[in-house]
Amino acid sequence: MTKKQVTMVTFAMVLANVMAGLDSTIINTAIPAIIADLHGIQFMGWIIAIMLLGMSVSTPIWTKVGEKIGNKATFELSLLFFVLGSLFQGLADNIKARTKILGYLGAAFSVAAIVGPLVGGYLVDSLSWHWVFYINIPIGLLAILLSLMYYHEGKIRKTPKFDILGSFLIIVGLTLLLLGIQLLGLTKPWSVASLIIAGLVLLVLFFMHEGRHPNPVVPISMFKNRALVGDFLLFIFSWGAFLAINTYLPMWAQGLLGTTALIGGMTLIPNSLVDVVGTLVVNPLKARFNNRTLLSMGLICILISSLGLALAPQSTNIWWLAIIGTFSGFGVGFIFVLLQIKVQVDASEKNMAPATSLSYLIRILAQTVMAAVYGVIMNVQLAKGVAENSGITMGMLNKLSDASSAKSLPQNLLPTMRNIFHLGLQEIMWCATALLVIAIGLNFIFNKNSK
Repeated sequence: MTKKQVTMVTFAMVLANVMAGLDSTIINTAIPAIIADLHGIQFMGWIIAIMLLGMSVSTPIWTKVGEKIGNKATFELSLLFFVLGSLFQGLADNIKARTKILGYLGAAFSVAAIVGPLVGGYLVDSLSWHWVFYINIPIGLLAILLSLMYYHEGKIRKTPKFDILGSFLIIVGLTLLLLGIQLLGLTKPWSVASLIIAGLVLLVLFFMHEGRHPNPVVPISMFKNRALVGDFLLFIFSWGAFLAINTYLPMWAQGLLGTTALIGGMTLIPNSLVDVVGTLVVNPLKARFNNRTLLSMGLICILISSLGLALAPQSTNIWWLAIIGTFSGFGVGFIFVLLQIKVQVDASEKNMAPATSLSYLIRILAQTVMAAVYGVIMNVQLAKGVAENSGITMGMLNKLSDASSAKSLPQNLLPTMRNIFHLGLQEIMWCATALLVIAIGLNFIFNKNSK
């Protein structure tokens, strides 16, 4: 392609990453308003889990689609799906050049993740939560147009047969498993058990099938590398814990302190800013400390946030919430660089690309599962609060999460309802803390001789 074509395609990719960056944070500021408007507080965890589920199960599949129909068509098709998904959500009623471009994409994602809470809060407060999805439509359409006009690629090489059965098994298996987890406490135990068992059976069949397929969706051979398995486990536990802070911090501000969506979203801005700082300071420190020590430092930073929120009283002001959450942002940025480099080193040059892709898949899967688990924890606490306090209903707790709808609630019951919500948030943070303690232990086990 010509220099102009490369520039315009790069811009299209930047726009795509802006959408992804916005969605990584903007949705968190809108969730309280969404559940209040659509009366779905019991499905709060599933709002996050279903989006992460789509990301996790589709990541390896999109790679194989690109091999079949070309990266150009795949990129445009994925953008189209994103735009359509945003529209439907909004309508809901109830090498050097390559490294440089990757730098642009990473910067676009980070900037969008910082701006996201502000944009999301403004849109929710000034218009409605529907607009946090509608904002993706013009960005996505412009990215598609630029790709159609300027993206040129060579002839698609012949690839092995597409793993249709493997794709089906992982999608259905993960969906059934996560649905079963999310429905804990909301439906009959035998229904939950049936979904979880069916999901696990399909996932076992998936791994058996992938070991025999010439072009597997997920390269199972990666799991025979002990050092790599350790890296993946650390990604799983640290990312699963971080999700709790990133998702529920704005909700704490809105549900317990009664702030607007804009103010609630601002609690995540210091978190996103120091995330970038963490990625920048880790490399100079690698010359002085080994990986085990550095990973422990990053995990402890996230632990400070989760433990701090688990112990924080209900009256903790907005500034302290932002400060507590800041530690987790720095820790995640710190750990991401360390573990991503370690994954590539441990995988060797031959398996670097699939290992990097698999590490992304595993991070998203971990967050998908934990989003469902956190939702269950909150549901159990809310149901317990409703049962123990007469006059309080689940419908009333739905309205509590959004400042505007909370005004219509009986003022004499607000302290009790906020106490119920606070207990649910604390239980979630204790769960995240437990994950981080396990991660610190795993770091000492797998990185005992790490340099």
